[in-house]
Amino acid sequence: MISVEEAINRLVKNIGTTSVKMVPLKESYGHFLASDIISPVSFPMFNQSAMDGYAFKFSDVNKKLIVKDVIPAGDTRNVVVKPGEAVRIFTGSKVPSECDTVVMQELTTVEENLLSINDSKLKLGGNVRKKGEQIREGEIALKKGTQITPAAIGFLTTLGIEKLVVFELPKVSIIVTGNELIEPGIRLKEGQVYESNSYTLLSALKREGISAEVIKVSDNLDTTVKVVKEQLQLSNILIISGGISVGDYDFVKEALLKNDVEEIFYKVKQKPGKPLFFGKTNQSYVFALPGNPAAALNCYYVYVRSAINLIQGSSQPFLTTINLLISNDLIKKEDRSQFFKAIIVEGKVQLLDGQNSDALQSFAYANCLIYVPAEKKLIKKNELVEVFLLPTN
Repeated sequence: MISVEEAINRLVKNIGTTSVKMVPLKESYGHFLASDIISPVSFPMFNQSAMDGYAFKFSDVNKKLIVKDVIPAGDTRNVVVKPGEAVRIFTGSKVPSECDTVVMQELTTVEENLLSINDSKLKLGGNVRKKGEQIREGEIALKKGTQITPAAIGFLTTLGIEKLVVFELPKVSIIVTGNELIEPGIRLKEGQVYESNSYTLLSALKREGISAEVIKVSDNLDTTVKVVKEQLQLSNILIISGGISVGDYDFVKEALLKNDVEEIFYKVKQKPGKPLFFGKTNQSYVFALPGNPAAALNCYYVYVRSAINLIQGSSQPFLTTINLLISNDLIKKEDRSQFFKAIIVEGKVQLLDGQNSDALQSFAYANCLIYVPAEKKLIKKNELVEVFLLPTN
C-alpha cells in the first residue's frame, strides 16, 4: 500500500499524451493546446478609445477646444487633429495620432462647437487603450497546455486566429460490476440497490467535455476478462467501478492481470478509496475504483480527472489547492490520509456531516475536500488546512 503522494507521483510518471490535431477555433472548446499560440498582431491594433467622449491633446486640457470631427467605431480615416482641436469619439474608435487622452462625455460641455473639459481627475493618457496594451505581435498569446475556455476563444478571435493545434480528447469506457446493482426505474427486490456510479462518472466526465460508453458486467471471471479485453482495445482510459476489493465475487484485478495490464499501484493509504487500482497497457490506462459511491467519486476527482487532464497535456492537471482556516474541530481516527467532504463558507472551510464511503448526499453539497495527511490526527478550529477545490462549472 502506497501513500497518496506516491500514487500521484506514479500517475505523473506513467501518463503520456494523446495525439494532436488541427481544429477550427469555434470547435476547440474544452481542448488543451498542443503548442504555444503566437500572436500574429498587436492588440489593440491601434490606440483605441475606452469610452464615448472626446479625444484631444492633454496639454490643451484647460482650453476651450474646437470640435473638429466625429469618429465612430470602425471609421478607418486618418483624421488630423491640430492644437486647440478635439474630436467626438466613441468606445472602440481609433484615437487620432495627435491625441493622447479621452474625456468621457458626461464630464464635458459643448457650446457653439466649443468643448470645455470638466474632469479635474483626468490624467495624461486617460481612457485610451494603447496599441499592444494587451499583447504585442510575436508574443505568446496562450501557452501549450492551456485549456480552451469561452474567454480563450474570444481572445484568440480578437487576434484573428482561425485554427488551433490541440490534443485529442481521450476515449473513455466505464465498466460497472455488481450483481446487486439495478437500473433506476426497476422495482428493487430484497438485497438489491440502485446503480449510481456510472451516472456519477458520466456526469463528471461530461463536465470535462468527454462522453463515455457504459458496459455492465456480471460478477463472473470469464465474462469480466472478456469485457475488459474488448474495452482495452477501444479506450484510452478504462474506468471500472467495483469488484476491485478482495471479496469472493471481486474479479476485476484478476481479469486485468489476465489481460496483461501492468499494475502501477494497487491500494492507497487513504480514506475513502483504499482499494484503488491504476495500471496500463501499450495503448490504455486503467482505473479500478471502489464500488462505494463516495469513495469512487473521491478517487475520480483526485486521480482519474487528473489522468484525463495529463493525457491531454494540461499544464494544470490537478485540483486546485488552497489553505483555509477550518471552522470546526476535526478528528481523524485512522493512520491513513483522509479526504473530508466540506464546504467553503465566508472564507472558512466547514466540515460536512456524512463522511462515510457510501455517503453521496454530503458530496452533493460539497464544493471542496479537506485533505488531512496520514500523520495528522487532530485539527483544531481555526487551524489552517489544505483544501482541494472541486469543479463547480
